[in-house]
Amino acid sequence: MTEAVTLLKADELGRIERVERDGVLLIRRDIGAARWWARGFARRAAAREARALARLDGLDGVPRLLAWNGRVLERSYMAGEPMQAGRPVDPAYYRDALRLLARLHRRGIVHNDLAKEPNWLVREDGTPGLVDFQIAWTRGRRGALFRLLAREDLRHLLKHKRTYAGDRLSVRQLAILAQPAPHSRLWRATGKRLYKLIARKVFGYWDNEGQGRIRR
Repeated sequence: MTEAVTLLKADELGRIERVERDGVLLIRRDIGAARWWARGFARRAAAREARALARLDGLDGVPRLLAWNGRVLERSYMAGEPMQAGRPVDPAYYRDALRLLARLHRRGIVHNDLAKEPNWLVREDGTPGLVDFQIAWTRGRRGALFRLLAREDLRHLLKHKRTYAGDRLSVRQLAILAQPAPHSRLWRATGKRLYKLIARKVFGYWDNEGQGRIRR
């Protein structure tokens, strides 16, 4: 078995690498490389992603879980560009993205991090893809809180549509955008600034790029 490894990101939460193994591309998250004080959080986040991908097995538009051993998570590679690079303007992209979200929610998964454009892919055929399920809702129960969070998934998608294809928003979609959930309003008023400060100072993340820094 031969491997060619390209480092995509390395920070306090570990390393993310693109691996070509015997001609097959995959993405590897190694939390063994995380800082000691962040290792517990990194492990829980990777375990959550593994649970989400396992529940979504077979769903087109999300990666396949290949392996998770408590330290290393491997998932399939999806070719494409992050949204901020692909800049999707075709209304068909957003129709497909709505269907993808609906299928996600029917399986009891809420992504919870769709404000970040890099978590949306514009795949090579122009269709949407979703990555990074580290803070996804994976409990499966579809009660009131699930519905609230699922609506926020939808609202974040519509915010991206407003950015790249705002003239194609429907009246109903504009109404959804105008009514953020109560917890979202509270977050913007209180915790968001602190979160950004920690994300920038500790992890090196900047705004919605989500790339982080390569730790030396």
